[in-house]
Amino acid sequence: MNERPGNQLFDAYFTARDMRDVFCDQGRVQAMLDFEAALARAEARVGLIPHTAVAPIEAACRAEQYDFAVLAEAIATAGNSAIPLVKALGKQVASDDAEAERYVHLGATSQDVMDTGLVLQLRQALALIERDLAQLGETLATQALRYVATPLAGRTWLQHATPVTLGMKIAGWLGAVSRSRQRLSELKPRLLVLQFGGASGTLAALGEQAMPVAEALAGELQLTLPEQPWHTQRDRLVEFGSVLGLIAGSLGKLGRDISLLMQTEAGEVFEPSAPGKGGSSTMPHKRNPVGAAVLIGAATRVPGLLSTLFSAMPQEHERSLGLWHAEWETLPEICCLVSGSLKQALLVTDGLEVDADRMARNLDLTQGLVLAEAVSIVLAQRVGRDTAHHLLERCCKRAVAEQRHLRAVLGDEPQVTSELTPAELDHLLNPAHYLGQAHVWVERAVAEHSALTA
Repeated sequence: MNERPGNQLFDAYFTARDMRDVFCDQGRVQAMLDFEAALARAEARVGLIPHTAVAPIEAACRAEQYDFAVLAEAIATAGNSAIPLVKALGKQVASDDAEAERYVHLGATSQDVMDTGLVLQLRQALALIERDLAQLGETLATQALRYVATPLAGRTWLQHATPVTLGMKIAGWLGAVSRSRQRLSELKPRLLVLQFGGASGTLAALGEQAMPVAEALAGELQLTLPEQPWHTQRDRLVEFGSVLGLIAGSLGKLGRDISLLMQTEAGEVFEPSAPGKGGSSTMPHKRNPVGAAVLIGAATRVPGLLSTLFSAMPQEHERSLGLWHAEWETLPEICCLVSGSLKQALLVTDGLEVDADRMARNLDLTQGLVLAEAVSIVLAQRVGRDTAHHLLERCCKRAVAEQRHLRAVLGDEPQVTSELTPAELDHLLNPAHYLGQAHVWVERAVAEHSALTA
């Protein structure tokens, strides 16, 4: 059966294709059918249903056999996707084996099908995200080491501060990626669990066979059997969504930094160029940060979607009205947005174009003022902190008023020259000599990444 038409114009920009495949109609239906097939196998294993019923049920658990348009119409009446799917599954099984149809969906409830189907999809989604995060970490580690000693202006409150290195900035992005990889690894045992509780969570319909079936079903699906069904306890899903929100935000930070460094007035770091990439419909000269736009866009959209998951947590009693429904498209959309952000981040960081000469020129835009702290710190040890601070502040104001380089102003100041030699001043006003522990931060971030990858 064909997919129902959808809004696909922006998918290639905002969503990775392999993630959309996980959460397309076929992916959703197949995940639910995988639950039904596994349920039949599990119940046959414990002797609850005849083994002869398994093959006909499994044969009918293939998504391509179902008309998604018909299912969609039925969902509008049924109130969820499992009810019409199970009915269609029963008819499909009965057409081959009427006896086997009696054992379809035995003891399960609609939410068991949908929630476990979602978990199966999330397992695929998690694998894709972990793969891309690992690759992004490797790319960032390589770039951080490449530019470990490349100075550029540090910027605080969007103003020039003191020098940093591009490698240090990239190492900051890398650290966030590594922490997200750790979070995903830690939550995986809590997320990848079976949902199986029957009508109200007691599995009463299965009697004494309830736990053997549940254990067998968890084994069939390679999921953990949780301490109890979680129909209205949604913390597992919200935790995963929250970590995805952190990933989106961290990638948004990366995109924001790159877009600012690409500004004409800075012109220090650029996304990789390609024919037709980042152009304008009217201005031939434009080179827009189109990858960074996706990163910032996802970081902007995901928090609103995440708030929906949090808002849907106080679900009523044993089955929720509306709050559960609010989740259905929300978490998949978060997964898709994060996948698209990761895809663009990989493209952007792998081909970064760096203009180190422009960085050096920009560092000197303030004519040495960015290194006033370096001089003040050394001078403070000789004349006292307060005296040194006020002296440098006065010299900085003179440099600005007279449009002179700070080095020249300091060279004219007796209180300075009596304490610092010309060679000392030249050394202190060289950005390469005031990078502090920047290289250490790079080494530590790369080591942490390597430990995760080993």
